[in-house]
Amino acid sequence: MTEKLFNTKTGANPAVALKCFIKGLQLLSRPELRKYIIFPVLVNLLLFSTVLLLGYHYIAELIAQFIPGWLSWLSWILWPIFFISFFIFGYFSFTLLANLIASPFYGKLSARTLQIVTGEAVAIAEAPLPTVLWAECKRLGYIVSRALPLLLLFFIPGVNFIAPLLWMVFGAWGLVLEYMAYPLENQGLLFSEQLQQLKTIRIGALSFGALTVLALTLPLLNIIVPPAAVIGATIYANELKTKQP
Repeated sequence: MTEKLFNTKTGANPAVALKCFIKGLQLLSRPELRKYIIFPVLVNLLLFSTVLLLGYHYIAELIAQFIPGWLSWLSWILWPIFFISFFIFGYFSFTLLANLIASPFYGKLSARTLQIVTGEAVAIAEAPLPTVLWAECKRLGYIVSRALPLLLLFFIPGVNFIAPLLWMVFGAWGLVLEYMAYPLENQGLLFSEQLQQLKTIRIGALSFGALTVLALTLPLLNIIVPPAAVIGATIYANELKTKQP
């Protein structure tokens, strides 16, 4: 059994997650981190703007084609639904895609952040490439195998009204798995071990993920949230570890 890495008492305190997330936003301006942030921000800007523009275009066409003039007032309902749906589904799926593209930068961003926070040189534990790829496949399989049943709930009458809430909780858990992966991988932990460790601080981890979800739903801010979440997750992992008795 893997040794427990985190202090569960500290990990049960959502205030610690909030403090670390805010610190992640504050450290975005550090010159030492800038070269690891620029590319991920550009990737996020391109993906989010492309999806939003395409979604706006096709939704406008659908409304014009299927909503008769005398029901034009429905557009005031459909547009908010579109934007809410975009931020429920889009933030999660496209953030994962953006993180996959920017992952080489995020691992180094996490290591450099830890060096700033601790003031010490950081050694990165690099696992063999096949091992890392297999671990990434397991993370993707874990997320997809749970996301698909949750998506089906949206189509079940009587249950679909709680589907958005369940999806938000799952989104928070999925994103904390994603962003905590970078500091934990730098310590040599692959997905199965990461999952085991995060389950010991489930309340705090979900709090950090929920903050990330909330920030990703805010236009413009969501462009810089992913690198800020990597920085915050690194600080969070270190905070829990350093407070362990």
